[in-house]
Amino acid sequence: MKKIYFLLFTLLVASFSFGQDLIVNGTFESWDDANNPTGWTKAENVDQESSETHGGDYSAKHTGDGTKDLSQTIAGITPGNMYTLSMWYKVESGDDTDARIWSKWSTDGTVDHVTDADVLQGVGETGYFDNNGNVWTEYSVTVTAPAGVNEFYFEVRTYSGAVVYWDDFSFVEQVVTTPGISITSPATNTAYAPGTTSVDVEFSTVNLAGGESVTVTVNGDATENATSPFTIATTDGETYDVTVDLMNGVTSIDSDMITFSVASLNEVANITELRASTLGGTYELTGEAIISYIVTEGTRNQKYIQDGGAGILIDDTAGTLSTTFSYGDGITGLKGQLTEYAGTLQFVPTENVASASSTGNTVTPIVVSVSDLLTNGENYESRLITINSATFADSGSFTDNTNYNISEGADTTVCRVAFGDEDLIGTAIPATAVSITGLGGEFNGAYQIFPRYISDIAEPLSVNNYNANTFSLYPNPTNTGSVSISSTNSDAISVQVFDILGKQVKNQTLTNNTLNVANLKSGVYIVKITQNNASTTKKLVIK
Repeated sequence: MKKIYFLLFTLLVASFSFGQDLIVNGTFESWDDANNPTGWTKAENVDQESSETHGGDYSAKHTGDGTKDLSQTIAGITPGNMYTLSMWYKVESGDDTDARIWSKWSTDGTVDHVTDADVLQGVGETGYFDNNGNVWTEYSVTVTAPAGVNEFYFEVRTYSGAVVYWDDFSFVEQVVTTPGISITSPATNTAYAPGTTSVDVEFSTVNLAGGESVTVTVNGDATENATSPFTIATTDGETYDVTVDLMNGVTSIDSDMITFSVASLNEVANITELRASTLGGTYELTGEAIISYIVTEGTRNQKYIQDGGAGILIDDTAGTLSTTFSYGDGITGLKGQLTEYAGTLQFVPTENVASASSTGNTVTPIVVSVSDLLTNGENYESRLITINSATFADSGSFTDNTNYNISEGADTTVCRVAFGDEDLIGTAIPATAVSITGLGGEFNGAYQIFPRYISDIAEPLSVNNYNANTFSLYPNPTNTGSVSISSTNSDAISVQVFDILGKQVKNQTLTNNTLNVANLKSGVYIVKITQNNASTTKKLVIK
């Protein structure tokens, strides 16, 4: 069956009167010396035809192989006005050939809007026409010019050696006479980020007779004599149903409506909770996270952060986090959206953080084996880790954006060199076993390590150093009522807390790495941490 496919625009029904036909030589009665119809922007494989016409002496006949186009750009379009496009076509042959219409609005040649085929009128769910038994058939549709356009472009196209006749095109302006109102911004179902405190609703009117007014209703509350833009105060987590009515006295003569929402901001105390949250959600990380690496290459403004339990990658292509931070700085109150790329969780900031909550923090890597990274890689993603003794399979020099296989015993994983402006690039790949420090990474389920500097590739740690206890205290400062204390092994940790006068205020043994400090007043404390006869002291600030 011969079919014709049309790509056109949304139909808007309104009262109108007939205007002028804007198509040039739509009847194909005028041809130039090169046998092309005059006034048409493009005419490919088009012949003048006199034996098959719908009206007049001539029609346009599409013949030949390949794509055949016939197009015209119509100027003088008035936004808000309606236009009826009409044409006659006759499909003579071509069992596997389709013919269709492309159409679009533009402003001085710049396309503003193209509408998909699902808005076609009168052609069924498929959007196709058959050939109606090889007889002349009319197609007609009425479209409305959107704001900001001044041209309409349309093109009829034939494929695959079909023979199609075209005749009696018209593009007639319909002068709208009915007063109307429409919301131009925002688009319905727009979802705004948390922290949005107001939204401007813009609307426009046409064909006013004089004396009309506009009433805006937001979630049932009406405001009369409203003007555009109409500002709506908003709150996180709320949905807003907005209706604009064009009023003639107490009677609504036209209306339009939209719905928009402002997303909720969910609080998480630490990165572990953040990583367990829903992708696409927006969150505030209330606890402190420490910067373990700042990516200075590229334009994504990426930063790796971690606390005592987990790490995550900040991906900030918009530059929202505009404050200058340094390695070891603490960030508290970071707000953003949880996303994912190739399996790696990312936090995309939605607000800036004015300043570091602490500075000069030391981020101590967690010593892991290749086997542990392969088995429990999600625990180490975006955290600073050390693989104590690994051997590179490759030789030569390190190059940027390159994966290198490393092995520890029978276990093999990837060491990816990903930071092209650091001093690791160009240095020799070690031929013997080395200690590799870097950031835990993932690419589609394959866990890796990303070294940063040449100093991250070093001699293997001694047995004593390898087994030594290393402690981390997060967040610090804290205002959450608790802190996490992490170690390189899972044995019980003994904690003593002293105030600035040396008085012991807490003494307990931890089994879940969390120390409750909710009963301590704001101030500075000294924390002594002991595990397996190894001890350290750290300063703790409670806000």
